[in-house]
Amino acid sequence: MDPIDRKIVALLREDARRSFRDIGERVGLSAPAVKRRVDRMEAEGVIRGYAAVIDPAAFGWHAQGIVSLFCEGHVTGDQVRATTAPHPEVTAAYTVAGQASALLVIRARDTAHLEETLERLRAEPGVTATQTQVVLSTLIDRPTHAS
Repeated sequence: MDPIDRKIVALLREDARRSFRDIGERVGLSAPAVKRRVDRMEAEGVIRGYAAVIDPAAFGWHAQGIVSLFCEGHVTGDQVRATTAPHPEVTAAYTVAGQASALLVIRARDTAHLEETLERLRAEPGVTATQTQVVLSTLIDRPTHAS
C-alpha cells in the first residue's frame, strides 16, 4: 500500500458512503482510478467490508462490560470463539497475553442482563471464572485509522 491507498482507506473509514469522485478530488485521482484502487484493496483483503456504525443505546444496549475470561488449561483461539460466539451479547473477543485466556467485550440491556450473560458464559464447559469491569462511560471509541 502506498500513501494514496492509505489516504483512500482513511477517507472510507470516515465515511464508507463517500463517492469515488469525492475521494479522487481529495487524493488527486480520477474517480475510475480510485475505484480500481479500492477494487484491488478489496481483492487483496486490505478492505474486508463496510459496516454501519450504530449507537448501541438506540438498540437498548445500555450496559457494557470488559470481561477477562479464564479457562481450564491451554485453550486455542478457535476454542474461545466456539465458546463465546453463541452469546450475542459478546461483541468482541480477543486472545491476550497474561493470566486470562481471553478478553471479551459484552453489551447488555442493563446490569441484570450483563449478570445473566456472565452466568451463561461461566456455565460453558472449560470456563473456570470471569472477571468483569463494568464500563461507566465511553471517553474514546474510534475506528482504527489507516495512516
